[in-house]
This record gives sequence, C-alpha cells and structure tokens, in this order.
Amino acid sequence: MKAIKYFFIGALMLSFSAPAAAQDETQAAIDQATQIIKSKASDAAKQVQSIYKKNKKNGAVVMGIARAYFAERDTIAARTYAEYATKLKDNRSISEGYVLLGDIAALGDEGGKAANFYSQAISFDAKNPDPYRKYAIMYSKVSLPTSIAKLETLRQEVPDYPVDLLIARLYDNGGKIDEAISYYEKVNLSDMEAGDVAKFALKYYLNKDYDKSLSVVSKGLEKFPRSSSINRVGLMGTIAKENFDEALAYADRLFNKSDSADLKDFDYNNYAKAYIGKGNYDEAIALYRKAMEVSQADKDAVNNLYKEISDAYMKKGDFDNAVAEYRKYLEGTSSKTASDYSTLAEMYYKHAADLTGEEQIASIKQADDIYKELQERFANNQDVVAYVLNRRGTLNAIMDPDSKQGLAKPVYEQLMQLLEAKAERTKTDNNRLITCYRYMLSYDFTVQDNKEAAKAWAQKILEIDPENEQAKAVLAL
Repeated sequence: MKAIKYFFIGALMLSFSAPAAAQDETQAAIDQATQIIKSKASDAAKQVQSIYKKNKKNGAVVMGIARAYFAERDTIAARTYAEYATKLKDNRSISEGYVLLGDIAALGDEGGKAANFYSQAISFDAKNPDPYRKYAIMYSKVSLPTSIAKLETLRQEVPDYPVDLLIARLYDNGGKIDEAISYYEKVNLSDMEAGDVAKFALKYYLNKDYDKSLSVVSKGLEKFPRSSSINRVGLMGTIAKENFDEALAYADRLFNKSDSADLKDFDYNNYAKAYIGKGNYDEAIALYRKAMEVSQADKDAVNNLYKEISDAYMKKGDFDNAVAEYRKYLEGTSSKTASDYSTLAEMYYKHAADLTGEEQIASIKQADDIYKELQERFANNQDVVAYVLNRRGTLNAIMDPDSKQGLAKPVYEQLMQLLEAKAERTKTDNNRLITCYRYMLSYDFTVQDNKEAAKAWAQKILEIDPENEQAKAVLAL
C-alpha cells in the first residue's frame, strides 16, 4: 500500500517539475543560440541550425533565435526564423513571428508592409498587445485616428492593458498637446514610467499651466526622485513662475542628485536664470560660460549666450562688460536684425540715466549713432526707418532740451516726409506725426518766435487729433 502511495506522490511531483524543467531547457536553448549568434563564429549559422532542429516545434526557441539575429541586425537570418515561427501550429508563436517580420519591414522603412504584418499578427492572436501597439506607432505617421482606433480595439480585447497611456504617447509624439493631456490625465501616475511623467508635466508647461505641471513633477518625483527629465521640467516650471528659490532647488537636484543626467546647454542656461532671479549675477555668468563649453559645436547657441551674459552684466550694473559681451554677440551674428542694433542703442540710452553732464550726453549720442547706423543698414525698410527716426528724434530732443540747437529738427523732418507720403497711415504713424508736429510747433514758437508757423503746425495736429488741447491753445493766441 505504501509503495502505491509513494508512486502516486512521485508522479505528482514529476507533474509539477516537468513544466519547470521544460522552461529551463527552453531558456537554455535560447541562451546558447544567442551566445553563438553574438560570437559571430564562422560556423555560427550551422551551430544555430543544429539547435533549431532539436527545437523546431518549440515556438519560444524559434522566436528566441529570430530575435537574437534581429538584435544583431542580421535581418536575413531573423526573417528566416520568424517565417519558421509563422508555420507552427501555435497561434501565439505565429503571431510573434509576424510581429518580428513587421519589425524587420519597419527597420527597412517599409511602413505599409510592416503594418500588414502586424495586422496578420493580430489575426492569429487578438490578445497579443504587441502588434496593436506597433501597428499604432507605425500608422500614426499616416493616420493618427486610425492608430487610435486600433488601440481602442486592443482595449476591448485586453481591458486591463494601459491603452490610455499608449494613446497619450501617440498624441504627444504627434504634437497634439491638449489631446495628449486629456489621455495622460486618465492614467494613474504610479503606472507611468519616468519619461511619461516628464512628458505629461511638459505638456502642461507648454500650455502655460505651470501649477499643474509642477504638481505632476512633485508626484512623479515621489516614485522617481532621481529622474533628470522630471527634475528638468521642475526647473523650467519654477522659473516660469519666478519661484527662484525652488528653481535653485530643482537645479541642484538636476545637476547633483539625478541619475544619468545628460546635461545640455539649456540646463546650464536655466540654472543661470534661477540665479539671475535671485540677483546672483556672478554665479549666473559662470553658468552661461559653462553652457558655452557644452554647446561649443553649435556656434549660434554659443553666440546667443553672449547676449545672455551681456544682460546679466547689465543687471549687475557692469555696463562696460555688458557692452563688450553684446558686441561679441553682434560680431558672431551673420544676419543681424534691426532689433539687434536697437538693443545695443537702448543699452547706451539706459546707461545714460546713471550719468550726468557731458558723460550723459556722450552716452545718448552713442545711442543715436547706433540708430543712425541701423537707419543706413535698413534704408529700404520703411517700418524700420520710421521706428529709428522716431527714436532718434527723442534722443536728440533729450540732448537739446530747450531746442535751441534744433538737433531733433532734421530728424523729425525726415520722419514727417516719410509718413506724410504714405497712402494709408496706421495709428502708430499718426501718433509719430503728432510728435513731429508738436516738436516743430514748439521750435517755431519758442526758438524762432514764429507764431504763424507754430499755428500751422497746430492745425496739422488738429487734423489728426481734433481734441488736442495744446494745438487749440496755440490757435487761440
């Protein structure tokens, strides 16, 4: 009786151990084939074929061999073994074979062919999420709605699969910010990878919804405290909200407490902005210099940093260094804009406020000279010329407060000639004309003592602004 009892116990034990043993043998065969394929030995194909012959009905082994070849970018061999899998009687193996054939086609930039293979994979195993996901990614370049529809089919087949997250990623990659947000919001943050959390937070940031962005960042860091991508968005968001103490904390996390932080020039740039916000200009300038080192291969990026450094020096009150750095920016800019020159001119004008006497006049004169150069460079652009003449008129009027030298007169005369010749004038044009007329009125009235000429200017002002009190008062004299 005991013999029979132990026989059944032994049989029962074998029934439990057999599947585990089979799994071990399957994995051993896959591992052996993978090592042989990686070795690239002269007889590797022959050795792998031997393993295949012993396991040709084992779909896991066949696909293991196929994937090992694919990992080594041997698509010919990978295709051969994937096709072997599609001829098995195991639907799951057939499905996986077609998935790999789709991957091979996708690698060869054959999108339509890849999508067809993924569809075949689904037809053999509707519960296999892989072909749905890959089909959706592949087809999103052609029709995003079709891709979404495919994933909704997956939801029906596998209800607990994270379809919302997949759809969010597709919308994200397609640049559909609002749609991506709507699907990210359906996913529990604890089910997201660090990259998903960062992208979700970034979408809120791009929509200028900084509070929600930082809320996602905060919750994401509970799971991924050393994620550089999440800390990076946190730095960006706190700078946008001008919470510079928090920004410096995020910068410290990004630079010193994140794993695999591939720091870019814009990271140093953002760190510098956080210091700028705190008034720590020397630290900011040092970080801008570091950003230059990081992006030295990108001449435009380096050149733009000269402008950032110039701005930091200007805020610090170091005018000489601010101008020196800004001139480096101008020297490195091949296609200088009107705004580039205007910025330099305004630097001199703002600096004049800190000066007195001849030094102040010299700084304003320098601004006027830069505007004069700008006027010459953009002589064919009426809008730029009108803007420049208006600014030059103001500057010359400041240098000649009692108008006795008439410094602004020739400038305003040029501006009047330009604006009066326009067939249609904007509100800005009319406002600038009134400025010109008021100056001329004042010049003729106070300097030239020519009341009739002054009244003529007053009449011109009233043609544009009938309620102008100054013009009415002059005409009443």
